[in-house]
Amino acid sequence: MTRKLLVSSLLLLGLTCAPALAADTLPKDRHQQVDALFAPWSGKTTPGCAVGITHEGTLDYARGYGMADLEHDVPITPQSIFLIASISKQFTAFSIGLLAQESKLSLDDDIRKHLPELPAYAKTITVAHLMHHTNGLREQGQLLNLAGWRGDDVYTEADILWALSRQRGVNFEPGSEIVYGNAAYTLLSIIVRRVSGKPLRAFADERIFKPLGMADTHFRDDHTEVIPRRAWGYGPREGGGWRLGVPNTDHYGSSNLFTTVGDLLKWEQNLLNGRAGGQALVTSLQTSGRLNDGTVTGYGGGLHLTGYRGLRMVSHDGMEGGYRTEALLFPDHRLSIVTLCNGGNIDPGELTRKVAEVYLGAHMKNVMPPAVKLADAQLATLAGNYWSPQTDEVVRLELKDGALRQVGVPTAFVPIGNGAFRPGESMHVWRFTAPTARASRELSIQDSWPTTRNFIRLTAPVPSALATFAGQYRSDELDTTYAVRVADGKLALRWPRRDEVVLDAVGGDRFVGSLGAVTFTRAASGGIDGLTISNRRLRRLRAERLGVAQAQRAASAASQ
Repeated sequence: MTRKLLVSSLLLLGLTCAPALAADTLPKDRHQQVDALFAPWSGKTTPGCAVGITHEGTLDYARGYGMADLEHDVPITPQSIFLIASISKQFTAFSIGLLAQESKLSLDDDIRKHLPELPAYAKTITVAHLMHHTNGLREQGQLLNLAGWRGDDVYTEADILWALSRQRGVNFEPGSEIVYGNAAYTLLSIIVRRVSGKPLRAFADERIFKPLGMADTHFRDDHTEVIPRRAWGYGPREGGGWRLGVPNTDHYGSSNLFTTVGDLLKWEQNLLNGRAGGQALVTSLQTSGRLNDGTVTGYGGGLHLTGYRGLRMVSHDGMEGGYRTEALLFPDHRLSIVTLCNGGNIDPGELTRKVAEVYLGAHMKNVMPPAVKLADAQLATLAGNYWSPQTDEVVRLELKDGALRQVGVPTAFVPIGNGAFRPGESMHVWRFTAPTARASRELSIQDSWPTTRNFIRLTAPVPSALATFAGQYRSDELDTTYAVRVADGKLALRWPRRDEVVLDAVGGDRFVGSLGAVTFTRAASGGIDGLTISNRRLRRLRAERLGVAQAQRAASAASQ
């Protein structure tokens, strides 16, 4: 990067050159190492990333790699504007915090005080439960998909409120678990509007973006809005090339914030100095939520608080459409790294952490559990189907190419001893326990959250009389009727406006497909009386089996 281009970037980003003494504490060839990391995404026929790095509050490096617009040959620069997906959440949480500071709401408020159209569940859901992902609400996108919305449809705030207001159940008792989701932050944005009298877009612009000089940052509330200097999102196209991957969403709070690396670096600095909102508020955002039993969750106000290789780190990632984003802050070293990418097959989390290793490697510890060797015969005993009584999820494992893997997922599980494995280079732990005379083999999964999900191995035989499951199933919670039929020796499930989903039998009345686990339920007589659909962020959504006359009426209504 030429000195002229770097100075130009500094001026446009509103940052100053780092003092020579501060720069001397960093590796001399750090910029060249960063360029090498992003070299695979620096061509003129591929999407790529914009990267910005500040040290001690001043810009150390900013550069773009790859193309912002493949149709018009526009390269990515530090001034390119990206959809940052879930990194948006911290700005929504900060807005809620500002209102709480002014005593216009309390984090202990029952959300129905501000959202009376939501159901009154057995246990109160509070504003804090929304902020910390301990609320138990079913995931908004999955609800709409199961109600017939397609991936390219416009998703509005009204659509989400419609789906959430119909739900009779939650995934878990509020405060008892943590499961990351988006519905909570859409609701938080609505609370901001109802309490402040201003849409979140206007509120955040007035109270956050303008005070911090984030002139290229705004929440988008209209998917048709023209955004100058936008980097378009892309995903790989089957057979080669690229396809557009830009979400059609007219709601925000959980996502839908557009910004640049320079503006985000200004925000990262605010997480250190509290220029906007004050130090008490930025500290509260970086304070972990807790479960009912006191367990620290490692998630604050829209921020992950888990460390990296022995260093304290505040971070968040984002993934939506063809956009992949990551923002890391190492507070003790006053180092911020922002990576915004517009390719669905780019992993900014890995890239950004490698950049952090370039800058702070001398301070980091090697905390990755070492691999141990297991014979294929040992691994083969672990393959099979596992079901969680807690979440109703099904996990399928297979031995493929000498490694244990989830069916359909390329990541290999690395054995680390005592029945434990880590998926790839992650710190997640999957631990198997041997079968006993009283119980089949069990599996516990600990991902990035402090809680575990427990599974038991499915041993029931695969059903042969599939026709007994065929029929019509009605979900009043989504105002949708599902049709189950036998096709080519397997069950297939279809609902209005959606492609048919093939269901693989995994034992007994349990099946799996692209929508998750489908479990058929039985009446006391033994006959099939309904089904439930479950996955990581949506548990046991129920549909009742219809009789012949009911199914005919439902089919007639759907055709009108």
